[in-house]
Amino acid sequence: MNRSLHARGSRLDAIVVGAGILGAAAAFHISERGHRVVVLERHVPNREGSGTTAGNLHIQAIHTRRPAQDVPLDNGRLLPLQRRASEYWATLEERLGTGIELRRGGGFMVAETEEQEQELANKHVMERAAGIPTEVLTGGQARERLPLLSPSVRAASWCPLDGYANPLLITPAYLEAARRNGAEVHPFTPVTAIRRTGAQYQVHAQDHCWTAPYVIDAAGPWIADVAALAGIEVYMSPVAIQMHVTERVAPVMSHLIQHIGEGMSVKQVSAGNLLIGGGWPARTLDLQGRSTVSMASMAGNLAQAGRILPFLHGLRLLRTWAGPLAATPDEMPVIGEVPGHPGFLIAGGTYAFTFAPVWGETLASLISGEQPADPVQDLGPGRLLRGNNANVTGRMCQPPRPPPPQTWNCPPLERDCKRNGSVP
Repeated sequence: MNRSLHARGSRLDAIVVGAGILGAAAAFHISERGHRVVVLERHVPNREGSGTTAGNLHIQAIHTRRPAQDVPLDNGRLLPLQRRASEYWATLEERLGTGIELRRGGGFMVAETEEQEQELANKHVMERAAGIPTEVLTGGQARERLPLLSPSVRAASWCPLDGYANPLLITPAYLEAARRNGAEVHPFTPVTAIRRTGAQYQVHAQDHCWTAPYVIDAAGPWIADVAALAGIEVYMSPVAIQMHVTERVAPVMSHLIQHIGEGMSVKQVSAGNLLIGGGWPARTLDLQGRSTVSMASMAGNLAQAGRILPFLHGLRLLRTWAGPLAATPDEMPVIGEVPGHPGFLIAGGTYAFTFAPVWGETLASLISGEQPADPVQDLGPGRLLRGNNANVTGRMCQPPRPPPPQTWNCPPLERDCKRNGSVP
């Protein structure tokens, strides 16, 4: 891009569609540079994927597949971005001027088989090359540091930079900071049309129309729908995943626990609840209403978590919920300007929560005519356009497949919650 925006004046510089964490981050980082920004949200900010996520900060290399995920992601490609994300998150509360329950207690990535142990060793090499500090531990060494881990843990990778933030706080904090910079936020304002006129875009919502040289499509699972309003056909593969939360208990664990070979994340949040996730598929994806949970995924996820952390068996499950995820067909992030549509930018995809400050800074750089801190050309939306998808494999705009019927060894955690009526 060679277009540069002027300092904030009477005209509007950018229109952000979507008030989840990416739209909020974009509004803050762009407005922080003095540009005038409007954020349009079809419903309540932070209501969908951003507000239903686990809030994990994934700094060490992640497992390459969610349960039922067809295409493995390239976790080596993401490592430089994860390192950059760690740097941004370290200063975010200060920049936003408020607390977001940011916790950097470090994280264990566990392995239970010889093959998974080798994966830990391989990713450690990549992490070291990317400047991310990790340490590979034997199962015994890991249990010395965290006795809660079960004997089934054969090895673990430790990263002191892993952590989490409260997803219910970070997006509102971004939006409020953007407002202080002069940005406007309009909830309950669904976009109905996007038209390009000369070097400007006209964005229509209800009875209003905004004009700006840049539109940022940060609509999460609805990225393709918003792009279509501008005559852009982009392939996305939205899915619905689910989360589980237990009763509150006294502090027992300050770390993020993940699994290298299976989708799992467990952490204890500030209120004392244990939050269990890992990207297990929900029963249905409903982009017009609320996605429904899968009992098979719930049983499998809880059995898995209880196998790694046996103390979970004694806890009651309070709630489980499903939320949409803006996945791409190749399971990688998408960030940048749409080829052939100057000024129309898209941001979304894999690990959007972790990458939110990176993508916010990237978008601010792009619309200011600067090079981003890290190259992202290979992650641009051009690969997802019709006719340009030769290198994209996997699902194309398809709803998630329901998990196959399975018989799980249901742990006491789920049996207790069923008996006590705690599952909605």
